[in-house]
Amino acid sequence: MGKSNTDSYIQIAVDGPSASGKSSLARALAAHYGYIYIDTGALYRAVGLFVYRRGIDPGDERAVAAILNQIKVDIAYTDGVQQVYLCGENVSEEIREHIISRFASDVSAHVPVRAFLLGLQREIAAKNDVVMDGRDIGTVILPDAHVKIYLTASEEVRAMRRYKELSEKGQNVTLDTVRSDMRQRDLKDSTRAAAPAAAASDAVTIDSSFMTPAETLAAAVETADRKICKILKNKKYK
Repeated sequence: MGKSNTDSYIQIAVDGPSASGKSSLARALAAHYGYIYIDTGALYRAVGLFVYRRGIDPGDERAVAAILNQIKVDIAYTDGVQQVYLCGENVSEEIREHIISRFASDVSAHVPVRAFLLGLQREIAAKNDVVMDGRDIGTVILPDAHVKIYLTASEEVRAMRRYKELSEKGQNVTLDTVRSDMRQRDLKDSTRAAAPAAAASDAVTIDSSFMTPAETLAAAVETADRKICKILKNKKYK
């Protein structure tokens, strides 16, 4: 059902470090509420993939900025699952390769890249009830989001989760390599000059280290319900 211009759409922001489970949580929240799920990390991965294919150093901001006008990133949904298209090609699987994680982290530090994708992310959120996950959603992308959740977990738990995920996909990686790469990415993301990864001051932090996905979802829903019910109640009496 469409909404009038005077109605605002609900925005739920889920931030957190690598392998904290934020994408799984965001998808589950979107399914729970019937909202659109937006994996912003996938958009940066698409840019990283383009840079990788061109043989460009992802740390060279000038070189990366120079080819942004050649990149077209789109998202679509198939049975509620986000699909990422790079210049018309569905790259939803390829962007999950381990090496692309490093490229995505490097290119995401560049101001021109973040500006390039900012409009797309906000445009989607302005037209739909959304759950959006990333590292700076509640602080930069959607600073006025109605619900802000910062999901975290211990480094060891996150490294093991990512190692299992990649191994199950047949990627030849070691736990030590995954842990080292994750630690470097966390450092880059939290110290970059452009929109460093951080919890919003008004975000609710959930540590999922010793929680099952169902328990994590329940905690997030409890937080979101309080906010959403208050918003809907206020709208009712306006």
